[in-house]
Amino acid sequence: MLTELKVFVSRMFRLFSLHRRNADDKQFNQELDSHLDMLTEENVRLGMSPDEARRQAHIRLGSSSQLRESNHDLRGLPFFETLWQDVRYGLRMLRRSPGFSILAILCLTLGIGANTVVFSWIEGLLLRPFPAVAHQERMYALTGTAAGEPDGTDLSWPDFRDLQENCNLCESLIADKIMSAALNIGGRAERAIGSIVSANYFDAIEVHPILGRGFQQGEDVGRDSHPVVVISYQMWQDRFKGDPEIIGKTQSFNRVQHTIIGVAPKGFYGTFVGWAIQFWVPASMEEVFEGGNYTLDDRGNRWIEGFAKLKPGVTLAQSQSEISGIADRLAAAYPEINRGRGIKLLPLWLTPFNKAGELRPTLAIMLAVVVFVLLIACANVSNLLLVRFFARRHEIMVRLAIGAARGRLLRQLLTEGLILSAFGAVGGLLVARWCRYLLVLFFPRTNVVPYLPGEIDWRVLAISVGVCVLSTILFALVPAIQTSKIDLAAALKSEMGGLVGGRSKSWLRSSFVLVQVSLSFVLLVGAALLIQSLSAMENLSPGFSTHGVLVTYIDTFGSGYNSQRAANLQKQLAERVQALPGIESAALTEFVQLGLIPPPSAPIVVEGYVPPPNEQPDIDYNQVGPGYFATAGIPLDSGRDFRITDDANAAAVAVVNEAMARKFWGGRNPVGQRFQMKGKWLQVVGLAKQSKYFTVSEPPRPFFYVPILQNPSVRASLLVKTSLSPQAVTSLLTDQLHGMDPDLAQYPVITMQEQLDRSTSSQKAAVGLLAVLGGLALFLAAIGLYGVVTFSVAQSRREMGLRMALGADSSHVLWHVISQGLLLTISGAAIGAIASLGLTRLIGEMLYNVSPRDPLSFGLAFGIMVFISLVASFVPAWRASRTDPAIALRYE
Repeated sequence: MLTELKVFVSRMFRLFSLHRRNADDKQFNQELDSHLDMLTEENVRLGMSPDEARRQAHIRLGSSSQLRESNHDLRGLPFFETLWQDVRYGLRMLRRSPGFSILAILCLTLGIGANTVVFSWIEGLLLRPFPAVAHQERMYALTGTAAGEPDGTDLSWPDFRDLQENCNLCESLIADKIMSAALNIGGRAERAIGSIVSANYFDAIEVHPILGRGFQQGEDVGRDSHPVVVISYQMWQDRFKGDPEIIGKTQSFNRVQHTIIGVAPKGFYGTFVGWAIQFWVPASMEEVFEGGNYTLDDRGNRWIEGFAKLKPGVTLAQSQSEISGIADRLAAAYPEINRGRGIKLLPLWLTPFNKAGELRPTLAIMLAVVVFVLLIACANVSNLLLVRFFARRHEIMVRLAIGAARGRLLRQLLTEGLILSAFGAVGGLLVARWCRYLLVLFFPRTNVVPYLPGEIDWRVLAISVGVCVLSTILFALVPAIQTSKIDLAAALKSEMGGLVGGRSKSWLRSSFVLVQVSLSFVLLVGAALLIQSLSAMENLSPGFSTHGVLVTYIDTFGSGYNSQRAANLQKQLAERVQALPGIESAALTEFVQLGLIPPPSAPIVVEGYVPPPNEQPDIDYNQVGPGYFATAGIPLDSGRDFRITDDANAAAVAVVNEAMARKFWGGRNPVGQRFQMKGKWLQVVGLAKQSKYFTVSEPPRPFFYVPILQNPSVRASLLVKTSLSPQAVTSLLTDQLHGMDPDLAQYPVITMQEQLDRSTSSQKAAVGLLAVLGGLALFLAAIGLYGVVTFSVAQSRREMGLRMALGADSSHVLWHVISQGLLLTISGAAIGAIASLGLTRLIGEMLYNVSPRDPLSFGLAFGIMVFISLVASFVPAWRASRTDPAIALRYE
């Protein structure tokens, strides 16, 4: 123990004495000179001449150079000093070759920067998506499950409260539901994105308002009993000008005055991936923001999206077991509503109720793509270093000849590579910082701007450092180990033969180009497949008309209408619009297909149908007005559309789709059959064709429609079938709305084709990102191919001159050089095609009606690679064809 302590103290002394190295060396030299003078004087007294006395003193004392070096090593840390020498020498070498240095650093900056950007998106949107929220590693999403339903469901408020009361392994459970509201500021109506939350929300996530307070226990209980609101820092700054006296003031949300009780801290945007939440209200105010129906006591109304925060030390499996037991008890206690239903915990990156689920496949593809880009960049820089190594052969040969160790040279070359990586990493971090907010640009513009930031924290920085070190190993190792292949004896005879043979050089350089071409080919195939898939989605018939049909939202709810008053206005508006010139028909609908807001669902009982054990059929539905199917362009196979007489005084009726008819009536004509929803029997009066409801790639799913006149809703959209432009219809609607109620907010009018385009936003984002990164990979591959062909032409200048001297014309030389680039490209494309056959299956879940082995995609990728090869090879080939044979043979 004492020995180890002495060693540690000695090393620490060496480390702290590095800064006074020059002073110590000067003192030692003075002491050495003093000893030498003393020995000289002693020899003179013994009768020697001064010169002989000095010589004998040197012999007795020993080599002063060795003594100085031994003292230097004894007092210092040779490794660090040598490393510092290597760093300084490497920086000088990079400064001497600015063109090489800039190109290498640019390639690494692009490669490392692309990786860092994607890592920041994964960190900020999937792994730790909620800035300012503590202990996200213990947070899990809560989602419901149902037998026979592949997708997750929301939870009802009574089920959530039972879960809160009985779950002992969870530190807290919170409810969180995104919504929007109308607020009036300065006499103008605006929309804001908000969240309905449980009272423990801010305490559970450990986010403390900078002004005022969060919600208190009990404020999420009751019916419209606690009109209080916490606003975001951004809303406080933008809409209230940072008013320091904001606490206690009131603000109208959906025409209900709410008291502002708190301001959230800067940098907190809520717990919903995709949008920045601007305000939070307690669940007791749910009726004000969710359609005007009180649902806190309705166990069958599922709208809760929430999270569970586990206690420290509790595993996911332990908590899931407890929650599953609670769900089983709820199913047994309420069989008519909860039979076959469960509750599941999911990691944050699998959260089903926000954009995390939508972005996950895209980011997974991007992660693989940026790794490919990094490999291409490293292969490119490795090729540059290899060419530079051959150019420095004379320097390396001389250093070996005078006694430099091969390991020392290897370390020097690796240090130079690490310097390049460090510059590339710094540049990559700057690129990532500039680009971490750019993901939103790949999504279509809507009236609600998505919020999709990347997060550059210590984890992303650590990954970037790891990528930097890995890059150094990838691109600097192969050129560096060439020092072990140098034949010094042969080099002394012939400098040109002192290194690796010409074929070996060519093979190494060509191998790096093959790597770049093959990886670029894989990216091109992936991009082509996604483009074809997107095209197939856009050309697919969604089951409703996309041309000549417009849609807009009528916000009677945000304007304070009750259900009956809203129904009267909606009915009157539809009749007025339908009577306008240029309008063929108009109809109301509560749910717009392929929209952001999902349709409602309800458990049903079908007459004559016996469900499987532990299954409670729960089917999505829509409330629509008279003439909806004709306006929307959804054909009816049999039966009829809804009429103006299908109102509250008429018998309850419904129209079902083909998938529902197959599931519950065996494919028979269901017209005349009955099913029960919410205790009311409905008679089927029509069979509608299948259409798309959530996504264009979804499988056929059961769905039904009920008349909105029998179930008035304060939330409704207006469908208009017309040949007029959206701008013209907007003007007409504005006139009608202002004539009926000047306070009604006007929403944008869009075509159903635009609605369809918005539903494929994640696929478009993937295509856009892959196009950008694929273009970057092609750029790097073209640089690599250009560099190899150029170097090959320079090395073969004598051969080119000889060919032309023997009668070859310039076109023959031109084709000879271009064919070298084409041969490399075709070989790399062949390798890439083999790799693509296996790798493209990874994007299968994002493909629609396209095979991962689609020959058109492979052929398109091959054509692009050949074109890039021709472009990259043409300039050096043209230069070679202009070679003067006399000059080439004279100087080579």
